[in-house]
Amino acid sequence: MAKKKKEAAAGKMSMKDIRGMINKHAGKEVAYDMRDPENPSNVIRWISTGSRWLDSIIASDRMGGIPVGRISELAGLESSGKSYMAVQIAINAQAMGMDVVYFDSESAMSTDFCADAGIDFDKFIYLQATSLEFVFEITEQILAQSETPTLFILDSLANCPTKGEIEDGNYNPKSDISPLARVSSKGMKKLVVPIANHRSALLVLNQLKTNINVANPMMMRVEPWYTPGGKAVTYSYSLRIWLTRRKGKNHIVLDENEFRVGSHMKCKLEKNRFGCEGRECELKINWGGDGVFLHDEKSWLEAIKSSPHYSGGAWKTITMEDGSEKKVQESGWVDKLRSDADFRQRVLDIMDEELIHKFARREGNAKDYYDIDGEDRNEDVKPNPVQEG
Repeated sequence: MAKKKKEAAAGKMSMKDIRGMINKHAGKEVAYDMRDPENPSNVIRWISTGSRWLDSIIASDRMGGIPVGRISELAGLESSGKSYMAVQIAINAQAMGMDVVYFDSESAMSTDFCADAGIDFDKFIYLQATSLEFVFEITEQILAQSETPTLFILDSLANCPTKGEIEDGNYNPKSDISPLARVSSKGMKKLVVPIANHRSALLVLNQLKTNINVANPMMMRVEPWYTPGGKAVTYSYSLRIWLTRRKGKNHIVLDENEFRVGSHMKCKLEKNRFGCEGRECELKINWGGDGVFLHDEKSWLEAIKSSPHYSGGAWKTITMEDGSEKKVQESGWVDKLRSDADFRQRVLDIMDEELIHKFARREGNAKDYYDIDGEDRNEDVKPNPVQEG
């Protein structure tokens, strides 16, 4: 006689069954096994920022970038290169198979600039950001109907009006209190989960404004900058990158005739859910002369200056893995990287050791990671009323 199948005791459900019950109740998949690498709580893809130094300091123990499945902020002073970086990130996203939707509230994007930079217009949609509500509505519709992972770029949040501001018919700033903050907070909250589930990304460009505190001027030294959009919206950001200028005459990019053609920008991780906040790096941005581009490879020299395998002076010396030395002058640094594959790989290995692995092991001088100008951190971010660019 066949044995009767033992029935499950009432009230006993496996975790798999519970997840299935929850997903059925929700009408979509919201409950996951976190051991599944495909669950939306894991960031498994990163879009390169175009700066290897910046990519190296975002994620702990690995190379990072702009996280896919998350909302990120790139904020900076005027003429700090925000829009240029956004285009570079868009190009890198397209190389990963992502579409790009670019919301422009400043009407500042140029077709020629995008074409020269390398944008694939077959995977690129340019939209005028007529209102912040419009940006959120279109983003929500694309996430619901498109199967292709998409990078959404809002350039910029600070300059994007709300419908209420457009329709109120006047220019009185007190006619509606904080409309940008209220709409931003509601819109970001609605997009966090759909972006994660769709494996897309939202990059919000924003402005850094001087934090004027008449009642307590000392607060300007502690928190010298703020970003428009309200405080609530920052909770939706997984990554916040702030761009300010490096100090000193040494941090201006000059051509062979000593005309100013670029700037050294400081990147600070103001918020970072993937590693450590407060870390800093440098970007060398060319905005004149030969055009607008990032001197990524030039910044590698600064990134490895604390390594025992590097020594400075008129000739820069790199100790190779076999103990031999290769020397190069600063003017020939980029050419050497591009013509000597072994030299290039050795420099990249040193960068990984200095920026990723040593930091993960908490080795070396902490100020090398948090204070690239070698000054007190609060002094280092003191606002400069004269901005060049």
